[in-house]
Amino acid sequence: MTRLPALAGALFLSVACAPPPAPLDISGYRLIDLSHTFDEKTLYWPTDKHFEHNQVAWGRTEGGFWYSSFTYGGSEHGGTHIDAPIHFGEGKRSVDQIPIEQLIGSAVVIDISAACDSNPDYLLTVEDIGKHEQQHSRIEPGSIVMIRSGWSLRWPDAKQYLGSDVPGDTQDLHFPGVSPGAAEALSERHVAIVGIDTASIDHGPSSDFKAHQVFAAAQIACLENVNRLEELPPTGAIVFALPMKIGGGSGGPCRVVALIPPGSDTG
Repeated sequence: MTRLPALAGALFLSVACAPPPAPLDISGYRLIDLSHTFDEKTLYWPTDKHFEHNQVAWGRTEGGFWYSSFTYGGSEHGGTHIDAPIHFGEGKRSVDQIPIEQLIGSAVVIDISAACDSNPDYLLTVEDIGKHEQQHSRIEPGSIVMIRSGWSLRWPDAKQYLGSDVPGDTQDLHFPGVSPGAAEALSERHVAIVGIDTASIDHGPSSDFKAHQVFAAAQIACLENVNRLEELPPTGAIVFALPMKIGGGSGGPCRVVALIPPGSDTG
């Protein structure tokens, strides 16, 4: 019988002598940061606590070395952030419970910016989804679907982006979103995440947040206040959406990055 110490030593030597893995080569890819910076200009829902970043230390210590430190705070649902299913679904996943596999996937970008130019309250329709699929291909399960309204170009002007810059005003909001029917259609395709470049998956005038409810019921996470979707191709990009892992959180700040392979066309 082989003694355990001898076996462990053999395994160690085989691993130690193995050639190191080749470094990840993404030199031919483009990296796009789809996140807005969190600072004093970050936009939040009118009734939510805004981002705070308070200096604790900044400068040279008595020992001569540099030291800086800050405290921060704010609502889970501001800036570029994720909505966990529990945000609108009782008993559904919180931020820390979303599987890593759900946060990384192939991106599909549905462009409704032309319709939104003439209607700030425009809702993505089932027909919009069908048109995209006719031009490209059917949306695959596990896809990360991004809805491009063009609204990120209005950031950080609260009046232009939200429809109102009055603190606490939720009655005069105007920005595009996703219709309940389109939310059902995307849920039937078993997508992993739905993101949008506005303040909410539901459009500004909504008071019942039906799209949120549909996605939450299907355990689909949502990304809001996404940036630079005009730089992504309709298909082919890989998106990483990694939120702060808040235990029991209904949402949280999220760094969203796209990896675009060589030859992809954003047109």
